[in-house]
Amino acid sequence: MILSKEDYEQMRRMLNNSLVLRRMFERILNTPNGSKMFSIVSKTWNPVTGCLHRCRYCWARRLAETKLKNSYRYRKGFVPRLNENELKAKFSEGDFVFVSDMGDLFGGFIPREWILKILLHIKKFPKTYFLFLTKNPVRYAECIDEFPENVILGTTIETDRDDIYLNHRISEAPLPSVRYEAFKSIKWSKKFVAIEPILDFNLDRFSKWIKDIMPIIVYVGYDNYNNRLPEPPLSKTLELIKRLSEVTLTVKKTIRPAWYELLDQSSLGGE
Repeated sequence: MILSKEDYEQMRRMLNNSLVLRRMFERILNTPNGSKMFSIVSKTWNPVTGCLHRCRYCWARRLAETKLKNSYRYRKGFVPRLNENELKAKFSEGDFVFVSDMGDLFGGFIPREWILKILLHIKKFPKTYFLFLTKNPVRYAECIDEFPENVILGTTIETDRDDIYLNHRISEAPLPSVRYEAFKSIKWSKKFVAIEPILDFNLDRFSKWIKDIMPIIVYVGYDNYNNRLPEPPLSKTLELIKRLSEVTLTVKKTIRPAWYELLDQSSLGGE
């Protein structure tokens, strides 16, 4: 069932009364647009590192295979590993902790036992908020009864076009349509979507996808690492942001003309 705009407004009013959303707003207001980190995050925690999705734009894999390649965690490459010493970490009240920004905790290659160990540790800190982000949200369903109330479930959906994903070999992660269907079905009050790095999309369909998911927050941003991805023109992205802002909190990250628009501008300027 697709909710009406009035239903969404009611949902936003309810969330406005929650401490978690108030603290999100505070962090967002104090973080400039274009930040590479999600503005609600106060620290990162990597009990699991590594990923096998092989996204062509992945900054974490690039870092692990270059600057960090001789470190203990990455000496075998960007392979998934459980970092047991991280299960001794302590967290403060009110913190927003991004879990495993150097991996995908819910990738199909991660043993369930690792996930349960991490959730068990998280339950020791009921006044800290923990942010998950995955390209495999179907696994959230496996753990839905294990999640404490202080977790925020997120997924990355860069586009609604599976053809772009396949034709440009963007990633070996589940296709965007698979992520959409899986995340839409997750019954959780605190969901967020990262549309980053944004890829070209069908405006009407992509807007509907995000509305169907009912996230409390959406981040939108272009690629930061000059990967020459199949990006949408800036005007199209701004229209998407406008539509999403009508139904949920929508935060701009790196917003700029598509790389080919910049090339066109440069060429015109040189004539």
